[in-house]
Amino acid sequence: MEERSDGLEKILADIGEQTGVHAYLTPQGEEEKAFSVPWDGGTVTIYLTGSGAEREAKLISYLLANSAPAAAHSGKVKLNSVLLGEGGRVRALRYLAEHGQKDGPCYAVEVLPDRRGEDALEHIERCLEGADAAVFTEGNAIGVVKFAGDGQSPYEFGLFLNQSLYEEAGIHGRVGVGCEVPTFAEISLSYAQAVSALRMSDMLGDGGEVHSYREYLLVGVLSGLSRESIRASLREFRIGGTEEVFGDEELCLTAERFLENDLNLSETSRALFIHRNTLSYRLDKIERLTGLDIRKFSDAVTFRVITVLLELVKE
Repeated sequence: MEERSDGLEKILADIGEQTGVHAYLTPQGEEEKAFSVPWDGGTVTIYLTGSGAEREAKLISYLLANSAPAAAHSGKVKLNSVLLGEGGRVRALRYLAEHGQKDGPCYAVEVLPDRRGEDALEHIERCLEGADAAVFTEGNAIGVVKFAGDGQSPYEFGLFLNQSLYEEAGIHGRVGVGCEVPTFAEISLSYAQAVSALRMSDMLGDGGEVHSYREYLLVGVLSGLSRESIRASLREFRIGGTEEVFGDEELCLTAERFLENDLNLSETSRALFIHRNTLSYRLDKIERLTGLDIRKFSDAVTFRVITVLLELVKE
């Protein structure tokens, strides 16, 4: 009961921040009026002050009664609607209260299994613990909520889920990882980042199965530019040969894998199944065409920026 009251107090506090109407579960030592409002299939007493207390009590009654979807299963707020940002902070906090869960830092992950979605969800649920949860969001996509505290980074958890899904369930998947947020009320932001990570990895043709939103900070910043600004930026770079490089599938793939492998020649040659000398030849060709030696960090950053800008112009 204490956890449920704590959850309701957080919801009332959030309503206060959003509406300016401040209600309390216990008297605050002023001339307050008590009102019964709906909560969790019953009623609870709240305390309000001021001449407009009756009107404010009706507002709070409405917000509490409608903080969960009308068709919510067994009166419970659905996790998928919380992840998709439907209902905002109030609905997220209500979810915590209805499930008797404590708030805390957390993050979201999106898993896209290539087949057997139900089996994938069941396996992922077995990998979770405590307040962690998973649910179908849209189509075959699975949204996962992971509360922090086990010493594992969000990206490491994404790698673990993907590897476990394949090795133990025989299901291939792609995983997008959002950033950690301080409270569950912001979990929809983290989930949106996880979804964006997979979308941006597709846009840029990045290899691999696990992608963190942190990888695409540059893309996120540049995507806020208008197309005309992007074209102007490309003109300012004054780098020739980009059409030859980006029109050559072999050179594009070579550059992408080289950047993904942290400019490591040996790792890249293994990833591409080519001899190290062949890789060096291709990198030399990119340098001849563009003037950029992407074996150097500064030129590699410039090449990456140009890649992002060209993809954004094509969108």
